[in-house]
Amino acid sequence: MIREIHNKLVNGDISSVGLTEKYFSKIEKEDKNLCAYLTLTKEKALKEARKIDKKIKNGEKIDLLAGIPVAIKDNICIQGEKVTAASKVLDNYIAPYDATVIKKLKEKGAIFLGKTNLDEFAMGSSTENSAYQKTKNPTDLSRVPGGSSGGSAAAVAADLAVWALGSDTGGSIRQPASFCGVVGLKPTYGRVSRHGLMAMASSLDQIGPFAKTAEDAAIILSSIAGKDKMDATSAASGGKKYEDFISGNIKNITIGVPKEYFGDELDKEIKDIAFESLEKFKKLGAKIKGIKMPNIKYALPTYYIITPSEVSSNMARYDGIRYGVSVDNKGKSLVNSGNLLETYLDTREVGLGDEVKRRTMLGTYTLSAGYYDAYYKKAQKVRNLLRLDFEKTFEEVDFIFSPTTPDVAFKVGENSDDPLKMYLEDVYTVIVNLVGIPAISFPIGEVKKEEKMLPVGGQLMGKWFDEEGLLNMVHAFEISNKK
Repeated sequence: MIREIHNKLVNGDISSVGLTEKYFSKIEKEDKNLCAYLTLTKEKALKEARKIDKKIKNGEKIDLLAGIPVAIKDNICIQGEKVTAASKVLDNYIAPYDATVIKKLKEKGAIFLGKTNLDEFAMGSSTENSAYQKTKNPTDLSRVPGGSSGGSAAAVAADLAVWALGSDTGGSIRQPASFCGVVGLKPTYGRVSRHGLMAMASSLDQIGPFAKTAEDAAIILSSIAGKDKMDATSAASGGKKYEDFISGNIKNITIGVPKEYFGDELDKEIKDIAFESLEKFKKLGAKIKGIKMPNIKYALPTYYIITPSEVSSNMARYDGIRYGVSVDNKGKSLVNSGNLLETYLDTREVGLGDEVKRRTMLGTYTLSAGYYDAYYKKAQKVRNLLRLDFEKTFEEVDFIFSPTTPDVAFKVGENSDDPLKMYLEDVYTVIVNLVGIPAISFPIGEVKKEEKMLPVGGQLMGKWFDEEGLLNMVHAFEISNKK
């Protein structure tokens, strides 16, 4: 889709201004029901679109992403624009700098339509935890789009953006991609700079793209990947054009299928679709191999010890003193109250939502002196054990396949009062972030629920820094579906 739009722009069939206006017009008509966007940047977008049109008119060469509208998750900083992470505690915060991914995209000439909704500070699996609005699933407005990057996934699925950026800490790109029927890529930890991404759990967070196709995801990754002096965890991996590695040839590739991911918790219809997908890969020349990964069962509890611990540390900066709102429990300003502790407590009480408080309290508990060794230290040991398991497994197989989620998109409000049930939505995705490998969710079929056809996503996990392999696998699958 990106390449097709690019060719139309270069050939003069369409203009960037016309394309951008078309998307804003569509957003104006449809987003009142979908609630994918928190803020729009129409004036700046059209200004940049005019610049791209001028370049094309002058015969200048433009990047594949130039002049093409994109949506950005509202926990990624764009200089001069509001960035709230869907939290009241940052209701008045304007980003003073560009995230590295934004800086790279500006250099490419991408057009930013606006900022998309999310679960507050990316904590959630349904985009119901936003302080501002609940985003709906484009395929069925009575259902959630997944989370935490639900706004970005819904925007791409509803064609309110050509592509989008999200962040993934435990499945926050892949799960909404599955629920909304689009492609969602979580790159290897360190592949894409985290500078300018509001931290949730710093050792797990990663920025990645939502797109309609694997090729589009590859084009986007080529533009945002690379070493960054502002992020010490970023890897020297820039300059690679991932779209050049997409051939569709997957002969003699071995796909591992862990029996632990096909248990009773998996919806039967999804299980059937997953096995049908494996047959398609087999027809394309791939080999399917059953594998055992018994330690997978420890991934979810390990994740929900490590992540809240890092959340507890990262949330400490939101105190109403240095930036963001500063209020008492009646909504009155406390900027000049003179009572520092009261300012801290009241600002966090009013400014932070229930899920953020829940995870912060849980993390503070597990990091406390009496429980650090029993919980956090033990969880880190299990995390290392899981990484060793993957190293061993990848000696036998090239990729690991599973459904992305155990069920299709659930109803709005269905799991809101049951945090544990909500956490179980991430059962197939969190392990990827714990061990730092890349993974991709892609549409593999549909399930009928209440007269609506709901998307089902498949997940492929790859070796560290083998995004090109993952993208090629999905590209081959997409080609086979078109035949």
